[in-house]
Amino acid sequence: MPIRASVMTAPGEPLELWELDDPVVETGGVLIETVASEVCGTDVHLHHGRLAGVPYPIVPGHVSVGRVLEAPGVSHDALGRPLGVGDVVTFLDVHEVCNACWHCLVGRQPNRCPSRKVYGITYSAHDGPYGGWAERIYLQPGVRVLKLTGGLDADDVIGGGCGLFTGFAAVDRAGVRLGDTVLVQGSGPVGLSAAAFASLSGAASVLMIGAPKARLALATDMGVDASWDVTATTVDERAAAIMGWTDGRGPDVVIEAAGHPSAIDEALTLVRDGGTYVVAGHYTDVGETSLNPHTRINRKHVDIRGQWGTDFHHLVRALAVFARHREALPFRRIVGGHYALEETNQALADVAALRVTKAVVRPGS
Repeated sequence: MPIRASVMTAPGEPLELWELDDPVVETGGVLIETVASEVCGTDVHLHHGRLAGVPYPIVPGHVSVGRVLEAPGVSHDALGRPLGVGDVVTFLDVHEVCNACWHCLVGRQPNRCPSRKVYGITYSAHDGPYGGWAERIYLQPGVRVLKLTGGLDADDVIGGGCGLFTGFAAVDRAGVRLGDTVLVQGSGPVGLSAAAFASLSGAASVLMIGAPKARLALATDMGVDASWDVTATTVDERAAAIMGWTDGRGPDVVIEAAGHPSAIDEALTLVRDGGTYVVAGHYTDVGETSLNPHTRINRKHVDIRGQWGTDFHHLVRALAVFARHREALPFRRIVGGHYALEETNQALADVAALRVTKAVVRPGS
């Protein structure tokens, strides 16, 4: 039976409904019925042509939850838990890393593997149903599949989406310590997730710069102690308030989740001497910025770290913490709308215009 899918044919072009062939499921492969797939900022960037190496046309949707339909030769998920038809799963979107190159074996950075591919981003629609904006997704042999446990459901996981895992990875990369003051730039899913996980990591204070107001209101429930609307305050006003909050020192850790070049210089002005800055929001190329390396980096002795995407251990650990602290991580409240396959153009437009924080595609709607 053909698979209906929403296809991004080229940057700037309206998405189209296609019918894809149902795949032959190999031994070790898993075919899932898509329950929900996110629309995130990366999808907007893909539509704007801001990510290199994308083989348009593609089926977007790189973080998804689905129900197992077929799994020949597969009896367990990636953690060894029993897996069968009907189970609800998510999966690591990064696939086909070689586990043989320098980046995989020595650098321990599989995200930099030259053979790396990503569901919903670097597979062509002509290859098959390899994105979540489709009725079914074929998870090739070797894709790391995780069964949802601990009471988590599709809206929990997709409410956080890739932001859930990227925010966790950013906090992990920052090495947030008990008693730290953490400033998060950006109040989208990545920023909200980073704030929540920073709070759970024992931060004494979690601060946020972002917009719009509705997102900042939600941030309070995610553990944010004070926030500033980037559209209603100046850089100087925010600096005075944040320095006042930290007794003139600045935050111990700043996490960038804004995806805007102007955030970089502001953060390096605010972070305390000897502090840590993690850049996680620039997954795609959104432009350049300028700064004085003497005053912003060297003299301040700042530790700057990049976090590009996530790895499997981030998914496992983030979901484990999520299941344990579900009340402190109300990601399902981030969902601003559910969209059928025929409505994906509207979903993209709503996310781009910040009308919703998280749009969810439900192909069965």
